[in-house]
Amino acid sequence: MKVAPLLRAPAAATHLLVHTGQHYDVAMSDAFFRDLELPAPDVHLGVGSGSHAEQTGRMLLALEPVYDRYAPDWVVVYGDVNSTLAAALVAQKKGIRVAHVEAGVRSFDRTMPEETNRVLTDQLADLCLTPGASADANLRREGIADARIHAVGNVMVDTLLALRPRATALGMPARFGLAERAYAVATFHRAANVDDRGVLREIVRGLAYLATTMPVLFPVHPRTRARLEAFGLRAELGAVRLVEPQGYLETIGLLERARLVLTDSGGLQVETTVLGVPCLTARTTTEWSETVAAGTNRLVAPEASAIRAAIERVCSTSATEAAPRPPLWDGRAAERAVAAMLGASSTR
Repeated sequence: MKVAPLLRAPAAATHLLVHTGQHYDVAMSDAFFRDLELPAPDVHLGVGSGSHAEQTGRMLLALEPVYDRYAPDWVVVYGDVNSTLAAALVAQKKGIRVAHVEAGVRSFDRTMPEETNRVLTDQLADLCLTPGASADANLRREGIADARIHAVGNVMVDTLLALRPRATALGMPARFGLAERAYAVATFHRAANVDDRGVLREIVRGLAYLATTMPVLFPVHPRTRARLEAFGLRAELGAVRLVEPQGYLETIGLLERARLVLTDSGGLQVETTVLGVPCLTARTTTEWSETVAAGTNRLVAPEASAIRAAIERVCSTSATEAAPRPPLWDGRAAERAVAAMLGASSTR
């Protein structure tokens, strides 16, 4: 969702697309490349699964010969995954400039591996391409010079606005026999929520309660499905409908007509804000404070009682339409990002 708009942006330079293979589920990966109309990767490293250290180490070894072969002027990295940090670190060691798309985003929770990746990548980056003012302020507090900070907007919004008509045309609620604005969508995948049996059981109980108030569709990430089975929690979901992970277009088609979304996903927090759908995020912190300020997203402790109370609050209010989008969330972030890189190249 983040790389696609930059590849399509006007005045984009010649680019090389590297797929590290960190997200290694073939069906899910292929679906996103298809839905987002991405070209096939020029290089696929195929690093696969493993611990954070194993993944990052394999990427470091695999990326260096790629950079040596192609000698890029810039390495552009996205978001906060292990690939982000590894690609930036190898580039910095080899004297290649780094642009970090979605820089400055912070949850302020150092127990999250993603937070470590964000902070270190921004320290390495020559250009920190941020989604807005709050991210700019975070970077300044960490000592990043203003010359390296460029507010460009949220590239995930670019993708959402460009592809929403196609998503709407799929008629996703009808495919699942759901009435519009009368069902919920749930997704969970973060280690803190799904790898601990006690925490996951609390979430399962919250989901089961939600399913007593409206139909709940739960596209299950492979990691989450495995934990539900291993912990013996599948039966406790009650009437929740488990389905296979959905492609990008299918997901947006379901989100935009939902009454409520219950998730731990950063991307869904952004997408529900643009779509004007109430979102309950089962976390105590968020990297997307703009979504909370917009009023569409509410943080909820991953506990059954807290989830139940939050569901009741949402159900007691009328459905909302799209809130005003945060500044620069206008579908032109990629254009501004490319312009910032071209401007930096011309002044080197």
